[in-house]
Amino acid sequence: MLFSSITFLYGFLPVVIAGYYLLPKKFRNIWLLIASLFFYGWGEHKFLLVIILTILVGYISGIMTEKYSGRKSTIWFLSGVFIELGSLVFFKYSNFFIENYNALTGSVYKMIKVALPLGISFYTFQILSYNIDVYRGRVKAQHNLIDLSCYVCLFPQLIAGPIVRYQTVEKELKSRKETVDKFSYGIIRFVTGLGKKVLLANTAGSIYNEINALSDEKSSIVLMWIATIAFSFQIYFDFSGYSDMAIGLGRMFGFKFLENFDHPYMSKSITEFWRRWHISLSSWFKDYLYIPLGGNRRGKKRQALNLLVVWLLTGFWHGAAWNFVIWGGYYFVLLMIEKLGFEKVLKKLPGFISRIYTLFFINLGWVIFANDEFKVLKERMAKLFLGKGLSFAGNTTGFYIGEFFIFLIVAAVLSTDLIKKIKIKNENLKTALYVILILAVMTLSTAFLAQGAYNPFIYFRF
Repeated sequence: MLFSSITFLYGFLPVVIAGYYLLPKKFRNIWLLIASLFFYGWGEHKFLLVIILTILVGYISGIMTEKYSGRKSTIWFLSGVFIELGSLVFFKYSNFFIENYNALTGSVYKMIKVALPLGISFYTFQILSYNIDVYRGRVKAQHNLIDLSCYVCLFPQLIAGPIVRYQTVEKELKSRKETVDKFSYGIIRFVTGLGKKVLLANTAGSIYNEINALSDEKSSIVLMWIATIAFSFQIYFDFSGYSDMAIGLGRMFGFKFLENFDHPYMSKSITEFWRRWHISLSSWFKDYLYIPLGGNRRGKKRQALNLLVVWLLTGFWHGAAWNFVIWGGYYFVLLMIEKLGFEKVLKKLPGFISRIYTLFFINLGWVIFANDEFKVLKERMAKLFLGKGLSFAGNTTGFYIGEFFIFLIVAAVLSTDLIKKIKIKNENLKTALYVILILAVMTLSTAFLAQGAYNPFIYFRF
């Protein structure tokens, strides 16, 4: 079930909200768990057992890890981690390994007929963070299976994050206060995310697809770069829109999820970009892999090795294809260049130059990210940089620029914090404008969704 669907907006969500607030507080987690399992099972019923078993493994592992000490504790902890990661590897990466083993050795092992459970990368990382924190003694093991299950598969963030740490919501699982202000904020945040997805991301995706569908005679180098920019807007508004909706839904039910994006396209370096983009993932790898490996405490060479491991795995986390590994390696190289002194140079340059540099390499990175076939990726790069088979600006380029120009400008402005800087002193006027804007976005989004176009979130496949 999609957040951006008529079924969710006008069927599932109103029923869940009504049931939640009509029930006594002691039953609300049970209600959310039932709703979350129904939400997941709506389109993924055959994988309900996978997520239930993952929760049970994490639950037992957490309790036994805390119960014992020394070697027994470590065995229970590692057993849980092995099973949880094993499930992720089996469903997501088994065919990748088989395919590459066959290519290297000439073997003919058959591919496994298995689909990828929706959201497995996200909920696996959540239960892993819980087990690791229990083992480290940072949180107490959760003995209430309902509460732990609610944490893992809470429907607002189940499918595509943000990756919520158990310690972030531990107290709220036991006792949280729902207020009118929180609920109102949740509505605003949810509708903001809905607008990002339906009005901006889907439109950017249409531009990207329309340009890609052009023949070489009608396309041009300029249009190929416009398509690349459109994809950058699509993936940003798609994923940040989902995060906004998740955060808004969480707030409606009294949970406060941490921010996942902070206007990343305003960054003046690649290092800054990764402090602003998918914050929950980058912080997860930092806390649970980079720092345990030694971080930057063991010299430059060891730091470089640690970063290489982290970024190759970050890329691989996104998908079982070599382009994602290359994408991770690509960012490792850029980050190392900045760590070796280039970031200091960037800070001395005018801000607009630093931003152009950053945006150029971000856009180039999305080209790698979006093309999981080497042949297609190679052709794409050849067209972007060598103009292979393309004119610089063909006869149709002006037409398409005119068609897309206003949208791209609007998308560029909305990807920054310029709107937030607008100050309205009159509170009544401010409230009225908020209400009008939210109603307008909700109405327009509903109208777009009513047309029946399929609009899956990009990060659903991860």
